[in-house]
Amino acid sequence: MNQDKEHLQLLAIFHYVVAGLAALFSFFPLLYTTVGAIFIFAARHGTAKPGEDLPPEFLGWIFAVLGALLFLIGIAMAICILIAGRSLALRKRYSFAFVMACIECLFIPFGTILGVFTIVVLSRESVKAFFSTATAPTPG
Repeated sequence: MNQDKEHLQLLAIFHYVVAGLAALFSFFPLLYTTVGAIFIFAARHGTAKPGEDLPPEFLGWIFAVLGALLFLIGIAMAICILIAGRSLALRKRYSFAFVMACIECLFIPFGTILGVFTIVVLSRESVKAFFSTATAPTPG
């Protein structure tokens, strides 16, 4: 019983760490956005050297939009992992935490390790009981 509480607290802490890493790595696609902005600027304001063509403007837009989209997806995923960690700490939103653990398994290597351990811990009947008693209203 006490060991389950300790496992949930450790998993919550590791979720916070992985959420921070996910947020950090989600900034890398902004490099694509920067490259796209440079392509757009070069296509609009650049002058081509003899025998060379400027990059087409639509290529810059593809880079810019793709980078921004991947950045937003990464930040959204980091926020969801953070919420899952908070859910584990508060012993609320069992289904959300379980689904996020399954999705985390896609992110090799840290997400896979964390997701598998979270699934193992959340599959225990004693842990399920923690979540059901945490959401039950107290009489009074």
